[in-house]
Amino acid sequence: MNPYLDEEMIALGDQVRRFAADRIAPGFQERDRTRVLDRQLMKAMGEMGFIAPELPEEFGGLGLGCLAAGVIHEEVARADLSISYINLLASLNGQILSHHGRPDVVRPWLARLTGGEALLAIALTEPRGGSDAANLRLQVERIGDAYVVNGEKTSISAADQADAAVVFGRTGTPESGAHGVTALLIPMDLPGITRSRFDCHGQRAIGRGSIFFENVRVPVSHRLGDENKGFVQVMQGFDFSRALIGLQVLAVARVALEETWTYVAQRQAFKQPLSAFQGVSHPLAELETQVVAARLLCLQALWMKDRDVPHSAEAAMCKWWAPKLAYDVIHQCLLMFGHGGYDRGPMEQRLRDVLGFQIGDGTAQIMKTIIARTRAGRAAVPA
Repeated sequence: MNPYLDEEMIALGDQVRRFAADRIAPGFQERDRTRVLDRQLMKAMGEMGFIAPELPEEFGGLGLGCLAAGVIHEEVARADLSISYINLLASLNGQILSHHGRPDVVRPWLARLTGGEALLAIALTEPRGGSDAANLRLQVERIGDAYVVNGEKTSISAADQADAAVVFGRTGTPESGAHGVTALLIPMDLPGITRSRFDCHGQRAIGRGSIFFENVRVPVSHRLGDENKGFVQVMQGFDFSRALIGLQVLAVARVALEETWTYVAQRQAFKQPLSAFQGVSHPLAELETQVVAARLLCLQALWMKDRDVPHSAEAAMCKWWAPKLAYDVIHQCLLMFGHGGYDRGPMEQRLRDVLGFQIGDGTAQIMKTIIARTRAGRAAVPA
């Protein structure tokens, strides 16, 4: 029984789970080895309507709402967290483009996005910025009917595989902070763009790297939101993605728990199943409880977004708690499998994959500051 998921949502989740088990899960480990995103798989997801279904039909979506996007997202993540990045990036960028872009510019991109024919990155982080996300140095200068972009973005998911990126750069003075930042939609095939890829610990199929801009000319029509207000306007969409991330990593933790419960119930030691020992079953029971609670929090945040209820604190709770909890869960499950879990396989790959979310997309410390500010007020919790 779940207060947020009705029969239609449950049926949607079942449909996606069958697809994921048949099409996504079999290549889970192979994609980790090759570090290549499967474009045919992405297209198949688009054809099924599994990418950014919350977008209105005029923008290529199904108008199903953010909760439906979360249901799809977690079922894809159960099979492969890296592949679920397709959903995460599409939903975040889809919100940004549909709300802040010129319709004639963004509609073709949104159609390709929801159809699984294009992958969009979000390029915010810079080498010296990190958690100080508004402290940007990438220069965006207006020259006639174009912006000229110079600088570097780093630790960008799908940096070397994306077809376009939402890029944040400085159009105001350095002292203007968040109020001097402009967002642009930049196709990655423009002259002057080069890209690199990191050798990351996990999430290898989607990858992470740097994007370098050298005198890249971007039409003014590709601006997202108002000049100098891109950070303030566009960053509001991150509450949505933070709740999605919570479901994403918890889905991985849930499947790890399911496999571990089955294993400890069957594995014999001292003429009893491992589950008979409280040292085995009680830690799993505690983690099971926390996962159920954290998942409800994530679903609540998406339910609130669908109803235009402020949910920044709830989204921040999802983002700091779920990645840490998921890592702790998978770590415990791996230990329960002994050397079999420590060997290269699904469990250790899951551990590597979820770890990255304790670093990227907002650290736990930043999320806790957001929560504190919503409760005590910004003046009482200064930067």
